[in-house]
Amino acid sequence: MSDTVAYERHGDVAVLKVNNPPVNALSQSVRQGLLNGIERAESDDGVRAVLIVGEGSAFFAGADITEFGKPPMAPALPDLVDRMEASPLIIIGSMHGVSLGGGLEVALGCQYRLAVPSAKIGLPEVHLGLIPGAGGTIRLPRLCGIEAALDIMTTGKHVPAQQAHALGIVDEVRDGDPFENGLAYANELLAKNAPRRVVSELEMPKSDDWDALYDAVLAKSRGQISPAMCVRSMQGGAEMPFAEALLNERKIFVELLQGDQSKGMIHAFFSERAVGNLPELKGVDPRALTQIGVIGGGTMGAGIATSALLSGLNVTMLEMSAEAGEAARGRIEGNLAGALKRGKISAERHEEIMTKALTVVTDYAALSDADLVIEAVFEEMEVKKTVFKQLDAVCKPGAILASNTSYLDINEIASVTSRPADVLGLHFFSPAHVMRLLEVVVADATAPDVVATGFALGKRMGKISVRAGVCDGFIGNRILSTYRTCADHMILDGASPYEIDQALEEFGFAMGPFAVADLAGLDIGWAVRKRKRAEGLDPRARDAAYVDTICEAGNFGQKTGKGYYDYSAGAKARVPNPDVLPLIDAEREAQGITPKTFTKEEIVRRYMAAMVNEAAKVVGEGIARRPLDVDMTLLFGYGFPRYRGGPLKWADIVGVEGLLNDIKSYAEEDDYFWQPAPLLEKLVAAGKTFEHLNKGDTV
Repeated sequence: MSDTVAYERHGDVAVLKVNNPPVNALSQSVRQGLLNGIERAESDDGVRAVLIVGEGSAFFAGADITEFGKPPMAPALPDLVDRMEASPLIIIGSMHGVSLGGGLEVALGCQYRLAVPSAKIGLPEVHLGLIPGAGGTIRLPRLCGIEAALDIMTTGKHVPAQQAHALGIVDEVRDGDPFENGLAYANELLAKNAPRRVVSELEMPKSDDWDALYDAVLAKSRGQISPAMCVRSMQGGAEMPFAEALLNERKIFVELLQGDQSKGMIHAFFSERAVGNLPELKGVDPRALTQIGVIGGGTMGAGIATSALLSGLNVTMLEMSAEAGEAARGRIEGNLAGALKRGKISAERHEEIMTKALTVVTDYAALSDADLVIEAVFEEMEVKKTVFKQLDAVCKPGAILASNTSYLDINEIASVTSRPADVLGLHFFSPAHVMRLLEVVVADATAPDVVATGFALGKRMGKISVRAGVCDGFIGNRILSTYRTCADHMILDGASPYEIDQALEEFGFAMGPFAVADLAGLDIGWAVRKRKRAEGLDPRARDAAYVDTICEAGNFGQKTGKGYYDYSAGAKARVPNPDVLPLIDAEREAQGITPKTFTKEEIVRRYMAAMVNEAAKVVGEGIARRPLDVDMTLLFGYGFPRYRGGPLKWADIVGVEGLLNDIKSYAEEDDYFWQPAPLLEKLVAAGKTFEHLNKGDTV
């Protein structure tokens, strides 16, 4: 046996108790222990059944992530599951907590499965750009059919025990202790001489048209290939002998594991867990948070308040008038109604939040007991300063004052208070109760425990929190401004907004930049352009006025029904606005530009080069501490395709040297915009990648 798997004899039943905290990951030690336990049970006179049960919080939560990227160690999981099916003994899996990925595949290698009502099962390998690799794609359909199996595999969702039972994946659902349940169930099966039921011996269902199913799944996954490859592996299960189908599944698994998409998604998996792990906060306790204030009850403020309320905080919402306050309350109630409809909260909790946890006021004095106040008012510096002066006057000592600004200087905002150490930026993304990204913007004087509190709040709200330094736009919007400028330059030079959107949506973005601009509101960019022009543009900077003309006509995108696109048939039925291309043509003529043709590949390469170059400047200047901070910001706030890992992981995959060479060639046309990032040049000179920096290397 191994240290992680204990062998016990209970009459005719051998019990294998797995104890590999915290979630019983299927490490080499666990796999070896299970194999040894089955072999011992087979040689143990009188044993007729084997019960596998997990100690602690789970049956098996999946693979051991510490083994990722390392040479495989025997026994491999597919071999273990095959060996379980070959055993002459009846093997029972008693599941609680989660049985995910390889954990469910182990359960499928059992002849019988039972679960407690709170248990959940799933095959989430698609989230790593993979397919199940230990028989999951060709065993699961034998129990629940193609449609249900494909839904489980391509979504990676967690299926509750009762649903798994209804689908035929779980044989019994029983309340109680997993060990006691399993032992009783094993003895019941033995008492009635229940037959061995090997899943691989069941009939594999067939599809009428595997190619059509493949195409449908591929289209739905927007360029990610692993969900569609689940179909191909299932097809192998239907058309090949089982042993060949297993080899086919493993072949697909290995090909995906060695592919770029899996590299990107595995990077995203680990980075998501690393992004909030900051050495500077080690040993720093956050301040206590119970009561928070939110100033401004528009879409953003209402979303922030909703997120806080859903995380169990009490919220005082400040608006300038009773009428505005009632409108804010209505927005929050609407958000909560959505959470109620989706089953996120109960009707009782909804009522409790609206009657007890939420207070709407019009007087700053009502914020005197708040532990933290977040302003979400108009994006204008003088307005922000006025708010912070009033907060400084009424808030208690130790209260944290936070700005939800998207671009503005937190140092300047903090300077109008007597407590700059208590000031930071908390940049939420709209809708704030849905979007998972939170930029925690650290000003020069922000105290470490204030930073820690920002991260603690983000964790409580279920956010991916990223540390950002102070600059115009912080991490995300600064990079956004640059790659949007690159897109604007391509339009001047000959591309259309619609060609650019199509190329980038095919690359994997949910929406192209001009569709996104319409969604956010063209007035936002208009305000930023006017501010920058007022501050003074560099004479070398390229500028265009055609989009200002669109705004001057009152066309701000989806909210007005027209922007780059026409939404008269609905938000999802966008069609090009016929007024836009003539405006662009006139702009080109006024600037003396002869348009040229861009291929989709050229559009993507320029757009991504601009994104990577600016991201390298952001990291090089310390605005983002690590490349992975940039990657997580773009993944969770800007629709960057997860299977590409983030812009800097993408750069590593395609090659940083080639990107730098392209940037230098673009600089021959425009040496003001295309200034190579010093960090990128250093990486290329040293023969290193952004991943080296994530691991703590220097250049």
